[in-house]
Parts: sequence; C-alpha cells; structure tokens
Amino acid sequence: MGLPLDLAFSWGLNRAIFYAAAKKGFRKGVKPIAPRTREVIRRKPVEETPEVYHLGDEMAYKKEVSGATYFTIGGETQTLEDFRRQIEDRFGSAFEKTWEEAVRLMKEFDEETLLSQRLFYERVYNPRRDELAKKWALMVREIRFIQL
Repeated sequence: MGLPLDLAFSWGLNRAIFYAAAKKGFRKGVKPIAPRTREVIRRKPVEETPEVYHLGDEMAYKKEVSGATYFTIGGETQTLEDFRRQIEDRFGSAFEKTWEEAVRLMKEFDEETLLSQRLFYERVYNPRRDELAKKWALMVREIRFIQL
C-alpha cells in the first residue's frame, strides 16, 4: 500500500497489537477517533498529520525516533527490531516464505477491500486465518525439525 518496508512492518505489528487488544476489550477511557467516510477514503486513501496516519479507514498514531517514523500504540513504539523479535523470530527461517505468500495473497484483492477495515476482515483475514495459521505453524515445525 505504498509504505516503505520498515514502516510497513511497524504498521503490521501495530495493527496486530491493536486487534489483539480489541479482541480482549480495550481499557476504559480509550477514545476512538471517528472513522473516515468512504468518499474521503476515495479522495485520499492515505492521509497523514504529524501525529496520526490513516490508511483507508484504519488509523494509527505515529512518532519519529532517531529520524525514522514508526507507529505507536499505548505509548509503545513498534520498531523494525520489535517486528523482528515479536513476529519474524516466531517464524524463524520460514519467515521469508510466509511473507512472500502473504504478499501474494494481498495482491489478489482490490484496493477498496484492502483499505476497508470491515472488508479486509471479512474477505481476507477471517476466511484464511485458521488455514494459514495451521499451514505456517506446520512449515515452521518442519523447518526446525530439518535443522536439528
């Protein structure tokens, strides 16, 4: 969706943390920002201010750290190192293969689907979540077994 790779990793980790928190229920006092309308998204799929980044109808806070921009949630910055530690390391040497498959999958969908929180969940994430989790977990186990 046009983000440089390190910022895309930060975005992905940020959204994973956000959805994990949403699944468990946010703490009281968290005030959501009003979602953008479809018309605004059509005119400006990406909208950025110094503190906020919108990608479609998704929004994340951001901040600059040592000259690089990263996304934040709950005051915590999601850096490339965080992505590697929290996501990439779980996949080990299977990461490259799973990443390529995920990118291929995203290319199967139109921009409207990818920019919509609801459509992304309904058409992309939810129908494949369990299948991919099982497939990728097996791939990681097989690679770790071979490396023993």
